[in-house]
Amino acid sequence: MGYVHWSYFTIHKFLMKLVLGSESPRRKELLSALGYSFRTLKPNADESIPEGMEINRVPQFLAELKSEILIPQIENDETIICADTIVVLENQIIGKPLDYDNALSILKSLSGKTHQVLTGVNIRNHSNSFSFTSKTEVTFANLSHEQIDFYIREFKPFDKAGSYGIQDWIGISFVKKINGSYTNVMGLPTCDLKIYLDKY
Repeated sequence: MGYVHWSYFTIHKFLMKLVLGSESPRRKELLSALGYSFRTLKPNADESIPEGMEINRVPQFLAELKSEILIPQIENDETIICADTIVVLENQIIGKPLDYDNALSILKSLSGKTHQVLTGVNIRNHSNSFSFTSKTEVTFANLSHEQIDFYIREFKPFDKAGSYGIQDWIGISFVKKINGSYTNVMGLPTCDLKIYLDKY
């Protein structure tokens, strides 16, 4: 019975034709780790946030925006997954750093505090679409100027919301506590995604 169950989900993964609407190495790695085969597309979306939108709605809105742009590029038997991750500190969205000084300022603001990481995910084909948002709380230990400077110069986190990767040296060394999904902080909440894909 266990063999049949395993075989069903193995076959199910190969029958699903998935497209990842992202070229993020971390999202590719995480979706591959779930066991799914997929191709990738790069969304060229204007990620402007409508004025007055509630922060909790933002990542889901951006994920849906990406999938709307990419849906004409997928086949009738394919399903696309798009995601967007934001970092929120004291009710303010913190995006990707513009340069070294901006990254330094962002990491100093996160030092010794708890912030939230929200990832919105949209799963869509030509017939259906649904979305969800996963939230994780991350608490940093106090960071010195020298530690932040070392991290930025060595790891160059300029493509990461909040100016850090939790899988990097800074996450391993200075994240005191996580409440929620670890992979969500990396950019794709794998447990939630697998539940939704199996239902979908």
